[in-house]
Amino acid sequence: MITTSSEPIIGKPLPRKEDPKLLRGGGRYTDDANAEGQAHGCVVRSVYAHGLIRDIDTAAALAAPGVIAVYTNVDLEAESYGTLKCAFNAEGRGGKPLIKPPRHALAKGKVRHVGDPIAFVVAETREQAREGAELVEVDIDPLPAVTSAVAAAAPDAPQLWDEVPGNLAIDFHFGDTEAIEDAFQRAAHTTSLDLANDRVVVAAMEPRAALAEYDQETERWTVRVGCQGTFGMHNGIAALLNVEPDRVRVLADQTGGSFGMKSGPYPEYLCVAHAARALGRPVKWRDERWESFLSDNHGRGSRIKGELALDSDGNFLALRVTGHADLGGYLSNMGPHSQSMNLVRNLASLYATPLLQVSTKSMFTNATPVGPYRGAGRPEANYFVERLIDKSAREMGIDAIELRRRNLVQPDAMPYKACSGLTYDSGDFPRVLATAVEKADLPGFDARKAESAAKGRLRGRGFCSYLEVTGPPGKEMGGVRFDEDGGVTIVTGTLDYGQGHATPFAQVLADTLGVPFEKIGLLQGDSDELVTGGGTGGSKSAIASGGAIVEAAAEVIAKGRAMAAHVLETAEADIEFRDGAFIVAGTDRSISVMDLAAQARAGIPDLPEDIPGDLDVALIHETAPSSFPNGAHAVEVEIDPGTGQVFVVRYAAADDFGVILNPMMVDGQVHGGIVQGLGQALGEQVTFDADGQPLTGSFMDYAMPRADDVPAFDIDYVEVPAKTNALGVKGCGEAGSSGALGAIMNAVVDALSQYGIEHIDMPATPERVWRAIQEARG
Repeated sequence: MITTSSEPIIGKPLPRKEDPKLLRGGGRYTDDANAEGQAHGCVVRSVYAHGLIRDIDTAAALAAPGVIAVYTNVDLEAESYGTLKCAFNAEGRGGKPLIKPPRHALAKGKVRHVGDPIAFVVAETREQAREGAELVEVDIDPLPAVTSAVAAAAPDAPQLWDEVPGNLAIDFHFGDTEAIEDAFQRAAHTTSLDLANDRVVVAAMEPRAALAEYDQETERWTVRVGCQGTFGMHNGIAALLNVEPDRVRVLADQTGGSFGMKSGPYPEYLCVAHAARALGRPVKWRDERWESFLSDNHGRGSRIKGELALDSDGNFLALRVTGHADLGGYLSNMGPHSQSMNLVRNLASLYATPLLQVSTKSMFTNATPVGPYRGAGRPEANYFVERLIDKSAREMGIDAIELRRRNLVQPDAMPYKACSGLTYDSGDFPRVLATAVEKADLPGFDARKAESAAKGRLRGRGFCSYLEVTGPPGKEMGGVRFDEDGGVTIVTGTLDYGQGHATPFAQVLADTLGVPFEKIGLLQGDSDELVTGGGTGGSKSAIASGGAIVEAAAEVIAKGRAMAAHVLETAEADIEFRDGAFIVAGTDRSISVMDLAAQARAGIPDLPEDIPGDLDVALIHETAPSSFPNGAHAVEVEIDPGTGQVFVVRYAAADDFGVILNPMMVDGQVHGGIVQGLGQALGEQVTFDADGQPLTGSFMDYAMPRADDVPAFDIDYVEVPAKTNALGVKGCGEAGSSGALGAIMNAVVDALSQYGIEHIDMPATPERVWRAIQEARG
């Protein structure tokens, strides 16, 4: 299919450019890469959740066949390397900043969770490295462990860090306490719920891996690693090595999923880089799946009390959220951001709530560190609000959909300053809700409920309206290159780890510059090719890279006008650009941008010195402010009261993602987010025993969602363009999770309401549901 700007392709469901290669097994992931003469590394991890390291004996390991070296923190400290950094900064109550204890790549003096890295063994083969690691003897004096944020706040809880009294990293607070209290005192009705947002394993399809090489002559490292942006990762690894960023090159081919987990450096990346330089040969490491459960940042992790104040007509007066957030044993790259400031940004949702208060205590616990996970505070914020709304509706005798409708911010209120302090630029929340209600087929629910009852099953329905705040503004590279083979390459610093950037980005460039879609390629995975890069995350890639591509295309056109005027022997003022060609106004004389680029490559005769010799562009784009994707999801579930099994049987949704670049790819993003939300709602939860040992350490005992858990999705889009970016897009990558949690759990509670059950925590596992039914029956 040949396409140009004369046939606009933004908005068309074009297939993903990379899929033929991936489906044929041609994908190249980090573990597929090998270097001549490479050695292999294996990490020795703590088997205790908390303890003092008395001794590390490496003699037996060093004597083992094939073992080349064993490194501990002593070796790394001798090189004056840095520590892993938390990029999030915030002040808590009383102006006290977030406490950031140092996180060494290999444990120093103490271990703080099962899986904490202690030593790094390098050998000729992967198997020999593993066998050598098993021979490292680590003498640890176990200490009492605490794996719950609430328990970590107790006065007698085990203390993880000397410099963090009471395990409290930050006592975060947002809001006017007096005004909130006054609103609750004036309220005709208040409701409250204790809500769990427990830990989950990220479980990306591709385990983490890294391959490091060191060039003795240039004193530069090349590190291959799956990540969310090579520019940011090269800065992070350079900081770990304590060198300037230009001494580190990061390469990433395909990355098999991340969801936030691969956004920052990990201890193993310093280990392979150190070993590569120390040994003078490449060193490769890859996680086993069981290690991923221990070493990859976990997601979510909070317990809160939510409170909603309403007047007699059901208008929201104030929302208050108080609770504890689980950090794990160390601060991840974003630390408590998801359960503090990102809660504030997203709890306001799409309602005209005047007042908001958020108070969360972020606690260190003897568990794997917690980091960003698909939504990073957005799904749980919407879940908290939507559960409170449903409970309020039941208590006040108001239809739950009507209660939502009464409190929606109206379209004529835009731009609207929310209680979070953010200003919404666009949205038609009533139309979105109405679309979802229509798709939910409410008139047919009673008949479907009767059909379920005939099978001995309960049936419930649930709604969730949501609004997300995408990533904040920053900088992104906009690069366009006209290649020797006649192709065009987009260069930008976001990174595709499953989203499929190549197609929508090419659609943007094809429509903006009029170059053939099929000739457009994408370069993202080489930090040496980037002048900056914000990476992928926060549902902002289309905003950031899309805006950068639009700006770069405008720069190509500006450069091309002068060149085209010379080639066409006319004044630059007479040159127009449309449909991919430079045209002499009022004539039929023209040259396409592709032909002009080809002539430039060949060399244009007598080209004046003040006219650039090519059309290539590499610029730094100041990205647009956050956007506000929103939607309404409607779910129906069946429950087998004899077993407690929950079945999601209907799922409809209406979403506003602004201008949709490629509806097929948006469908995929929404579907994936919904499934991850379903997983957390119905099955996923990390649990520990009293000693801090994980009880959910593999897919044998950690309940991931499966294909037969998922119904067909009926999704529609209400396109209300954003007014703050060039494309009018709003971001869609995390929205499915934000709609799913509340909709599914509200449906579960609705089904159980005939037993008088008003709430059940996630995950609504068969055992938990069955027990709730038995207790309600007495």
